[in-house]
Amino acid sequence: MPVFTETSSSWRDLRILPSFAPPLPRLTPPLVRNVVEEAERYEVVVIGAGPAGLFLTTLLARYGLSDESMICFDSKPGTLKAGQADGLQPRTLEVFQSLNLATEILTESCHMTEVAFWNPKSNSADAPTNGSNGAKATESGSRGIERTSFVPDVVVDARFKHEVTIHQGRIERILDENLHRYSKRGIIRSTDFEHFEIDAASDPEYPVKITLSSPIDGANKGSNAAGRTVRSKYLVGADGAHSRVRKSMGLKLEGETTDHIWGVLDFVCDTDFPDVRKRCAIHSDAGSIMIIPRERIATGEYLTRLYVQIKEQIPTDVNENVEAEEAHKASAKQRRSAITYQSILSQAEKVMYPYKIGVKAGTEPDWFAAYQIGQRMTPEFTMKDAEGIERVFIVGDACHTHSPKAGQGMNVSMMDSYNLSWKLVHNINGLSPKTVKQSDPVLSTFGEERLTTARHLIDFDTKFSSMFSGQISEVGEATVAGGLTHDDFLKIFLDGSGFTSGCGIEYQESRLVRSPCMTEAGKTLIAGTDFLGGTLKAGRRVNDSIVTRFADANPRHLQDELSSIGRYRILVFTARDLACTGSSSADCLVQLCDSIMHQYPAGVLELLILYPPRENRFEWVDLPKCVKRDAEMRTFGANEEVYNKYGVDTTRGAVVVVRPDGYVGTICAIEDGEGLTSYLDDCLVRVEKTNASA
Repeated sequence: MPVFTETSSSWRDLRILPSFAPPLPRLTPPLVRNVVEEAERYEVVVIGAGPAGLFLTTLLARYGLSDESMICFDSKPGTLKAGQADGLQPRTLEVFQSLNLATEILTESCHMTEVAFWNPKSNSADAPTNGSNGAKATESGSRGIERTSFVPDVVVDARFKHEVTIHQGRIERILDENLHRYSKRGIIRSTDFEHFEIDAASDPEYPVKITLSSPIDGANKGSNAAGRTVRSKYLVGADGAHSRVRKSMGLKLEGETTDHIWGVLDFVCDTDFPDVRKRCAIHSDAGSIMIIPRERIATGEYLTRLYVQIKEQIPTDVNENVEAEEAHKASAKQRRSAITYQSILSQAEKVMYPYKIGVKAGTEPDWFAAYQIGQRMTPEFTMKDAEGIERVFIVGDACHTHSPKAGQGMNVSMMDSYNLSWKLVHNINGLSPKTVKQSDPVLSTFGEERLTTARHLIDFDTKFSSMFSGQISEVGEATVAGGLTHDDFLKIFLDGSGFTSGCGIEYQESRLVRSPCMTEAGKTLIAGTDFLGGTLKAGRRVNDSIVTRFADANPRHLQDELSSIGRYRILVFTARDLACTGSSSADCLVQLCDSIMHQYPAGVLELLILYPPRENRFEWVDLPKCVKRDAEMRTFGANEEVYNKYGVDTTRGAVVVVRPDGYVGTICAIEDGEGLTSYLDDCLVRVEKTNASA
């Protein structure tokens, strides 16, 4: 006999979705596929399922694109098994946290909190001259190495004050598992992209015609390939440094293509070197090494990654002659192929003298490779159709490549996808404003913003990798020889921390980034210039702080309230007058809740309210009724330190529009409703316009 009666409603479906928010609202008609059509049609086709492509596909699915609307193809049969990228920077961790994907990564990864710098011993007479290592050192003239300094791995103000290392394949599997919570199909694997063409004459709505191939009936890849044609509104190439999508766009990676050769080795090491479980930058008379501590593996052992400079210089390719260029490439490939893990370890021992290092008995190297330092990028990240509408995009290694020294590859690649994802979905769902030609000025900012970031990446990596490959000298020696001192190298490392951490990325003035106006009294809205420390600035991310939720007194990370759900946030820093009837803060909230937010599609704007410290507690009844109605669980108390950190005056307050990617779009005065709507009009359609056109 039942002891209870259970009832539920269809509304419960929204509550059991694997996300904290329903899909983004859609104002455009959903895609309806005709089964008798000659070609498959999708709104977005993604090529490549490495970190950039898999991250993009997962984000598109989380924001609401269905399997009928998008599809991702990858040439590989599965996720990566060994090698390649291994590091995540603080900003990337913030983004993963905003997607509730950081817990596994933080639990399983190795955290790098400190960097040790090792340089040649200042007194060559101190170097041992006996024993096997001593003999090698004597032959090579090495003085041995000594620790010069320690510095924090992350020196900027970040929520995660460390980098983490974890295998790229594990990141891919975490993303793949999350994708399957939103997509029944997931990634279509073992499928090669052949080429595309923009053919608007045959199908103006789905003008990108894509040709693919895949094995038939389990045949080996490359044999008995079956052709497949799909059409799409948009195509995204995330297919790596040898991108076929990029080549079909007629673009080439431009820049230096040959330089120093480095070997990279993942292994369980046996060493007497004291800092092997720290990130290390080692310069010696015999060359350079970077040590990257890695995560624990299934055997219970811990991996170590070595980047070892191979003492062999390759002529720099200046692209003056095609035949010379091909000859250089062939020569470089031959030299790389001659490198073994034994030769990498042999060179490592010379550099790390007087310390020993080798593969731990009973284990085998996990992976090794040889590569050349090179910094290259494409001049464009997008391709337009005849009407001037961006139809094809490239992200990640498809549009920029560089050395792995600063740990940027997987990070910058995924942040390309993070920037593109919400702009694509807003476009497809009809949320972005259109120009007369129906091009999307919001979507166009992807190329503008990420191209600038890539240029900064190339510039920094060129400088950093060049100095890392150089030889450290004492101050007097360096001055005479025009060489590099430890202080020089350390300065580059520290000065670049804002960029390398991802926390200092700044997007320039654009439709989505608008500098704040002055107040009526001629004062700046935001005080201070410590933007890495948290001072708000249009074009920079919102830094984290702990605030207290008014409804339940729970402490919360502000960044957790800015989760990645594809929506704009209106973050209101109220002044001390919030509980006063008719005050500027109260009037601002009423105007937002009862007027401004209703002018845009429902569910694409979210209100967050912060209030400064007060002598006396207040109740809900002391606030405008709309606060509890519209932002009950998004109203927070912030102490004086938080307001100061963000540069907001507690007597004036400010209104901050936060973009869906967590970057500040603009900052307005509390009473500047006109400035706020002017900015929002550049980002979103008004519902009146949508209804009028329906």
